[in-house]
Parts: sequence; C-alpha cells; structure tokens
Amino acid sequence: MTILPILIWGDPVLHSPAQPVSVIDDDVRTLISDMFETMDAAPGVGLAAPQVGVPLCIYTYSFTPHGGELWRGAIINPQLWMIPTRFGDPDKQTESEGCLSFPDYKFPIVRSDHVRVSGLDVDGQPVQIDVTGWKARIMQHEFDHLNGGLYINRLAEPYRSEALASAEEEGWGVPGKAWLPQVEEG
Repeated sequence: MTILPILIWGDPVLHSPAQPVSVIDDDVRTLISDMFETMDAAPGVGLAAPQVGVPLCIYTYSFTPHGGELWRGAIINPQLWMIPTRFGDPDKQTESEGCLSFPDYKFPIVRSDHVRVSGLDVDGQPVQIDVTGWKARIMQHEFDHLNGGLYINRLAEPYRSEALASAEEEGWGVPGKAWLPQVEEG
C-alpha cells in the first residue's frame, strides 16, 4: 500500500466535480486501499479521491464513537439524501469540523443530523447507509468533495472570513500545494 499526498485547498481538482466510476477493477481497489492508508496516517475520519488528486466519485470513511465499534468503509458513486439542516448558528463545541485539505484548522458548520447514502462497495455491490450524528456529518463532508466543494465554502460569517484569511496566510489557494501524512514508527 501507498500513502498518497493530500492536496491543499486551491488545487483545481478540489474545486471540480468528480467523475463517476465506470468500472470497479483492481486499479480502483488499489486506490481505495491507498486512500484508507492515507486517511489512517493523516489521521482523518474520511478521505475523498479528489483530495489525493483523483477526480473519481469515491470516498472512504472510518470513525469510532466513544465506547463504540469501528465504523469503516468505502463508497463508490454515492448519492446522498438528507433531512433539512436546522436554522441558526453552529455550536463551536459540538459542530466544528476540520478537513485534510485545509489542515490544522477547524470551524463550526451546521449540517443535517440524518442522511442516507447509497452507492457501490469495492465489489460493485449496492450499499445503503442510513446514519445520524457525526457519521452523517462525515458522509456530507466527503460527499461535498465529490461535487467540487470544501466545507469552508459552506461556512457562515465570521468563520468563512477567518478561513479565507488563514488560507491566504498559509499561502494556499494555488495549484500544486499538498502534504504527505507520515506513518508513526513504533
């Protein structure tokens, strides 16, 4: 397996819609395996193919709730349905999220608390995932990547201005910026 470079906000592939996967072959399965290794090394709870420079409709996810079981998988060509989001300001304590393509920053964002995702698994079999809470947040976040969006595009003020100022300060917003997660030895 290979750890892949993660693109930083500003690279064109992150701002363009991904293409559906037409054939699930060994190349796609290898990509998914590499995405899991990259996501785990980052560490992250989700990773979309465009984040590693591949404009395909694929994402991986992995989350263990406090005291719960590992929830992990990959979905190809997902479709997302969600209940409407609530109105109001996001809670900084419970609704802040980060992004591997906007590393080291977290901002609060209101998301739907219940989603259903359908698509294909790595064997090309149909899957349907019906989740709430943080699992729903992860699904929405990764799905946004497949449509050429990052969560900072959805931020309300003043968080959007803070994010854009941070990106400018970091020198992001241009093609070719990436970082490589490091696997800890031990």
